[in-house]
Amino acid sequence: MFFRTINLLGRAMNNYSCIVFDLDGTLMKSADTIYDTMIDTFRELNINTTPDRDKFNTMIGWHFLDIFNELGIDVPDVEHFITIYKTKYFNHINSSELFDGVTELLDYLVKNSYKVALLTTKGQEQADKIIDAFDLRKYFDLVVGRKPELKIKPAPDSLVFITDKLNQDMSNTLMVGDTEMDILCAQNAGCHSCAVSFGYRSLDELKKLDPVYIIDSYKEFYGILENDTNR
Repeated sequence: MFFRTINLLGRAMNNYSCIVFDLDGTLMKSADTIYDTMIDTFRELNINTTPDRDKFNTMIGWHFLDIFNELGIDVPDVEHFITIYKTKYFNHINSSELFDGVTELLDYLVKNSYKVALLTTKGQEQADKIIDAFDLRKYFDLVVGRKPELKIKPAPDSLVFITDKLNQDMSNTLMVGDTEMDILCAQNAGCHSCAVSFGYRSLDELKKLDPVYIIDSYKEFYGILENDTNR
């Protein structure tokens, strides 16, 4: 399935030069790692709770503070939780894997002179470690994790930061992600968005967000690039 609407900038063709990817649920299957690390951290902090895994998955991409509020979990010091969480994350990294076609697509983008960036709500240090653990550094011109000076998605700040750093126009930028955080970030920044249906939100949820594209696999992403008027 390849779903397309030209509804944001009113253009019949695209001329993308910069592709920005989310991480969890977009490039990487990481739900098990995130959930198991959270439970491991709860145990260390003597927080006796085991959230429903399926419900938790629908919140991946949110800040932990918002997740805990939604689930009604009392975590007295969320920043301390996150500090412990980071130390345990790589104990569970073997549960994560890249989605099919990720490395092939990234390699294609680099070889065809696209600027490629990562934008995640994970902390900068953790984002860097994950990218290096999966040997993806060579594909990215810029990796942007959570920074104190930038509002997180869906605020446009971090996407504006990326386009400024890479000297790219927002009109030539495509944001690829699996959640409302990614699609709304793109819309707030004024660029096109591509939703992936294989992440942590349902197809119906994604359609309601009105992204420019929805794809079911990265094989379909090449169809978007084929319409690129600059290539």
